[in-house]
Amino acid sequence: MEKIRVYAPATVANVACGFDIFGFAVNRPGDEIVLEKRAEPGISIIEITGDDGRLPLEVAKNTAGIAIQKYLAHIGREDQGFNLSLHKDMPLGSGLGSSAASAVAGVFAANELMDKPLTQKELLPFAMEGERVACGSAHADNVGPSLLGGFIIIRSYDPLDIIQIATPSDLYASIVHPHIEVNTKDARGILDKEISLSTTITQMGNVAGLVAGLMLPDYALIGRSLVDVIIEPSRAILIPQFAEVKAAALQAGALGCSISGSGPSLFALSKGEEVAKQVAEAMRDQFAQVGIGSDIFVSPINQQGPMILPN
Repeated sequence: MEKIRVYAPATVANVACGFDIFGFAVNRPGDEIVLEKRAEPGISIIEITGDDGRLPLEVAKNTAGIAIQKYLAHIGREDQGFNLSLHKDMPLGSGLGSSAASAVAGVFAANELMDKPLTQKELLPFAMEGERVACGSAHADNVGPSLLGGFIIIRSYDPLDIIQIATPSDLYASIVHPHIEVNTKDARGILDKEISLSTTITQMGNVAGLVAGLMLPDYALIGRSLVDVIIEPSRAILIPQFAEVKAAALQAGALGCSISGSGPSLFALSKGEEVAKQVAEAMRDQFAQVGIGSDIFVSPINQQGPMILPN
């Protein structure tokens, strides 16, 4: 195979109580990469579309480019060259793992064209290097679920220990992306550096409850556990109409609602597609009431991760 077209899905990270340790994949939106072998060594980024000219064509500064570069070095094939085209089918800075999806699509495509010397899970460190370029830290709560699909837990970074857990088949995510920007550095900087023991205990109970609720499955337990007492109270002030949007989601039947990643997107989990659609509409309507436009997406938990598309 000389050429491949790959789609990698968006993700919801943190998932309320699981700051930096939880993430799940959704079907849409996502990023698409076309990767083609070439005779000369090196990676050439031919074009990027859908980014309004904001993303770098320089390989060392591009999440997909650097992920492929690190991968080729690891397998000892820096002699292999690639032409890369990237189509951003999701908003940048949305809190939906935009940089992660690009890195995942790139390294997955490269591994396929090199006849899969590594397993999908073994590609994770290279996708994480893309995240390091994007935001300064090689975190896995977006690249993990985008690469592996499903709901993942990051138990440890040193050593890297990723666990995939089962989720109920009728669990749906509603995502609303308001047309506002939240700077990731601001969203990190606003967080408290120390928390009390009692707050930690509450959060730990919710983390354990969410894992148990997903695996049992127990929708009521999922709902009770989708509570973030550490991160959400700080970050909510960066998102206009947050409290009203969350209340509307719960009133429409959502099990729970919180911030996706560092925002500004919000997500809600619901039992059943119809409820999830109603929840998404209710969330969008609340943003519209204060003149903020938004995009909505409704999806089951994506269990596949990257997908090879017809050329």
